[in-house]
Order: sequence, then C-alpha cells, then structure tokens
Amino acid sequence: MPEARVLEGIATRLPAWIKPDHLTALGVLAALGIAAAYVLSNGNELWLWAASALLVVHWLGDSLDGTLARVRKSERPRYGYYLDHLVDAFATAAIGIGLGLSPHMLLAVGLAIVVAYLILSINTYLETHAFGTFTLGYGRLGPTEARLLLIGLNTLLALGVLRFGLLDMLGIGLVATMIAALVARAARNLKRLAKLEPAA
Repeated sequence: MPEARVLEGIATRLPAWIKPDHLTALGVLAALGIAAAYVLSNGNELWLWAASALLVVHWLGDSLDGTLARVRKSERPRYGYYLDHLVDAFATAAIGIGLGLSPHMLLAVGLAIVVAYLILSINTYLETHAFGTFTLGYGRLGPTEARLLLIGLNTLLALGVLRFGLLDMLGIGLVATMIAALVARAARNLKRLAKLEPAA
C-alpha cells in the first residue's frame, strides 16, 4: 500500500533517539490540539486550518509508532496492541467532543459519532479475539480516510462552503452508515461463528 511505503520511508529516516512511544505521545498531544482548535474556532474560523494541520500530525504519531517498531525490529505486540487501542479511544473521544463543542456541530451529534466509532472499534477487538486476525477499518473507511474526511470538511467550513446545520446532517448520516456497517459485519461474523461452533 502507498501509505505503508510512505510510513516505512519516514521511519527509516528518523533519528535513533526517537522511539515509538515518543510518536504515540505526539499523537495524543495532536488529538488534544485538534479538540482545542475546534473549540477555539468559536472565536475564529482560522483555527479550523490548525485542526487540519494537527490531523496530519496525529496521523504521523498514530500510524508511525508501530511502523517504527517494526522497522527497528523492536516490536512489543501485547504492549503495542494495548497502548495503541487505548490511545485511539482517547483520541476519538477528544476529537469528537471538540468538534461537538465547536460552532459547527451539536455536541449530541459529536458524541453520537464517538459512540458509534467506539462500538465499531470494540467489534474489531472482539473479532481479533474470536478469529485471531485483526482487520483495521470497515470497507474503505479506516482511520486515515476518516482524517482525510475531517480535513476536507474543515476546509469547506473554513471557506464558508458548508452552511450551519449541514455538518450535523452529515454527522447523523455518518452514524447511520457506521451502524449499518456494524450490523452487516456482525451478521457475517455470527454466521461464520455458527459454522465453526454449530448448535447442539
């Protein structure tokens, strides 16, 4: 994948003093910065550009920590799995709440997106336990695509293209899509598990 090649290229060029945990911490700080930028956009729309820039920083921190560990052959699978998903949950909550506290989205819609995203994440972790394989994302929508979507929305908001209330409608549509994806995936998983463990 092009994204994986880009991350590997960056990882091989990082100085030795930068460790995977440093990148994880960078991702956490970027998520807090994104939330703050959304809140500050109540006073000035220019903060939306800062939120977009920090989404790129968040991508680097969140995606590069595991890549760096693999490139340096210093992986800690259980530690990395636990920390990565704990941090992802925190970042999702922070960004969603920040967006909900901005002038562009109702807090209830922001929280609904957070809850739907976390339910999808929980389903992914359950799949990992049940099937022994980890699948990131649902269809073509993964963490990177979600960030690109947010950057696109930030740009439209900053330029005044999106009208008030439209982002709430898009958010509700996104939640509905996420729930539909969950139902479809859960049905497929249960069918597969029923074949593996047929009823007596």
